[in-house]
Amino acid sequence: MFIVPKTAGGRPWFLGSLAAIALVSAGAGAWIVHAVAPETQAATALKDDLPERPPVEVVEALPQLKARLDYLNENKQFMGAILVAKGDQVLFRQVYGKANYETGQPLALDTRFRLASVSKQFTAAAVLKLQDEGRLSVDDPVCKWIEPCPDAWKPIRIGHLLSHTSGIPDLMAQAEWGRIRITPRTPQELTETSARYGLQFEPGTKIRYDNAAYNLAADIVAKASGKPFETYLEEAVLKPLGLKDTGSDAHADAKGLAMGYANFPGGLAAQPIANVSVVFGAGALYSTLDDMLAWNRALHGGHVLSEDAYAQMVADHAPADTPKERGRPHRAYGYGLYVNNLGRQVTPAFDDRQIYHTGSWAGFRNLVLYQPDADVTVVVLSHNYHQRDLVFMLSQQAMAEALGREFPTELNR
Repeated sequence: MFIVPKTAGGRPWFLGSLAAIALVSAGAGAWIVHAVAPETQAATALKDDLPERPPVEVVEALPQLKARLDYLNENKQFMGAILVAKGDQVLFRQVYGKANYETGQPLALDTRFRLASVSKQFTAAAVLKLQDEGRLSVDDPVCKWIEPCPDAWKPIRIGHLLSHTSGIPDLMAQAEWGRIRITPRTPQELTETSARYGLQFEPGTKIRYDNAAYNLAADIVAKASGKPFETYLEEAVLKPLGLKDTGSDAHADAKGLAMGYANFPGGLAAQPIANVSVVFGAGALYSTLDDMLAWNRALHGGHVLSEDAYAQMVADHAPADTPKERGRPHRAYGYGLYVNNLGRQVTPAFDDRQIYHTGSWAGFRNLVLYQPDADVTVVVLSHNYHQRDLVFMLSQQAMAEALGREFPTELNR
């Protein structure tokens, strides 16, 4: 059976009635975390009193972050949007640059950005929601839901898909990737293409980042729910949480999205071809700063999943012998989320653990973070693909100042 690991991931989080102490091992000791949780483990008794959403207005109450972003803006070095909140109190909310440089459309506080792989946590939540409803289990064989199913996939469980441990080759590792990237595909076509390849390793024995696995997970959501993946996600997750500016662009052109860009020798170049149909379960969502704040608070505050399902989502499912990353203990591989001491990658360093995911696709580069001890959310959405290091640095500067830590000035990666 595929279960929450007791070695590689420590124990699942055991959450109490209002605040909880959770133990998640990330390869180097334990992390004790305080997080708001449901009053009961029953999936039917999740909190329905959603946190009140703050007004959408400019807030610049973090002076060091403001000074840094003002400098970057004056020198045209950052384009995008940033929000920092502690609980429901927004400490910083501002946008920089234009949503579309060809038309001159300015960025607004409610401009929609493509989330790219930040979308994976929504797919994982949809799977776990169905588990809470009794329609599937992460221990289910993938072949219970995918027909016809290759013999090589028989050992794979749904949990392997969500933790990047299935062994199925990623889209970008497939020989047809160059054509797949620009050609609209249906979920069935994506599954059929992935089924042509053998496994890269025995399921559960290694970690390898896998967009193809998340597309399969979304396909399983559709089969288990009897609805298209996007429909189930909208009805079961997005709409109940009031996420009106979050949705999938896999089958329709979303309105109000910023244009994605990339830096080339000739200057800033628009990236208009997103073709998110090929990442419909792995990276097709769009959202806004405040919808992502509402999502973070709902997910980590017990408004989306049962206690047990949430524990599975944030546990470390990496094999015990997963190697270190850049000389540091490996990040905890949850379902659609990571957990790590990201502040160790900047100078001055700080040690607070963060739950997060990155995203990059079609000219976008994003990072959404949550620090549960202090209930701090940081959202950095950039529509410039080549601002990876800057997005990371800004996220850690924002987190550090919100936590009262020394303001980082250099990357240490």
